[in-house]
Amino acid sequence: MPATVLIGAQWGDEGKGRVADWLAGDADVVARFAGGDNAGHTVVVGSKVFKLHLVPSGILHERVICVLGNGMVVNPVRLLEEIDGLAALGVDVSPGRLLVSTRAHLISPAHIALDTASEKARGKESIGTTLRGIGPAYMDKTGRRGIRAGDMNDLETFGDALHITLEQANETLVSQGYTPVDANSAVSDYINAAIRLRPYLHDTTAYLNERLRGGTRVLCEGAQGTLLDIDHGNYPFVTSSSPTVGGALTGLGFGPRYVDRVVGVAKAFSTRVGSGPMPTELEGPLAERLRGTGENFWDEFGTTTGRPRRCGWLDMVVPAFLAHHLLFPALPPMIGLALTGILSLVLISLVLFFFW
Repeated sequence: MPATVLIGAQWGDEGKGRVADWLAGDADVVARFAGGDNAGHTVVVGSKVFKLHLVPSGILHERVICVLGNGMVVNPVRLLEEIDGLAALGVDVSPGRLLVSTRAHLISPAHIALDTASEKARGKESIGTTLRGIGPAYMDKTGRRGIRAGDMNDLETFGDALHITLEQANETLVSQGYTPVDANSAVSDYINAAIRLRPYLHDTTAYLNERLRGGTRVLCEGAQGTLLDIDHGNYPFVTSSSPTVGGALTGLGFGPRYVDRVVGVAKAFSTRVGSGPMPTELEGPLAERLRGTGENFWDEFGTTTGRPRRCGWLDMVVPAFLAHHLLFPALPPMIGLALTGILSLVLISLVLFFFW
């Protein structure tokens, strides 16, 4: 069976980008299934550093087709910026290589403004979101009032729907004392983005099922980590989607019979961005040593936000819990270990490969 699911076994930032790059070399299709541009992968190829937020890391392998699945929320303007940035670095991101699900929901400027307002209103109780509009976009999706990527095929209807969404959001923003979004400017920007993105739109569910039936090797590239899952994470300090094995199936639209391997990735010390519990968190010089200065791409600063990550000792309860209860029916039989010295810890980078 040809599908591999790659997921984070902590709070995200485990090094999935590098592992995804390794695994993509043996894949025909690499597909994202959850989240949006709140997540980030850093991949180094030679002297080039690629920071990816929406486009799967498989795009760096010439023969690989990449998919943004129906479980994602996509900011069209940000996606175009990423496509243009990759193209400027010599990467082929043509419509034939990147397929965007018509069922993926879109993030609008209204979602970003509402996300910011919500975090400010929480004050000290803020969740620590990336302020990319992810939560409000998923709220509109589950509230059955969202705008989907397929709506961009009809520019007039798309523009009208976006205008209504912005007006409704502005009423909320103004009532709470926040500056409203410039609806006319936003609609213009999104219409222009839609014109360019329409060739990328596909029924990716049908595409993936057809390819899987034919034996195509598909890598399901997870973002964030299982402890940020909306159901199984440290609620309410979680994301709004499911970055788990189950999330891969619903976020791409195929059944479990196609999955023959699950790969969980963890670092040998814990990191977390934003608020929420972290039992082994460190402070002081050792935490700063682990975090780095931000000058190197491997330092512990968010790929998306640039925020310093909270650092702590490896909490083995976390991957053990995930292996037993969420991901696998038995203990993982294979562990890959990469070591780098640091005081008594002597473990800096650990990758756990779990198979069922």
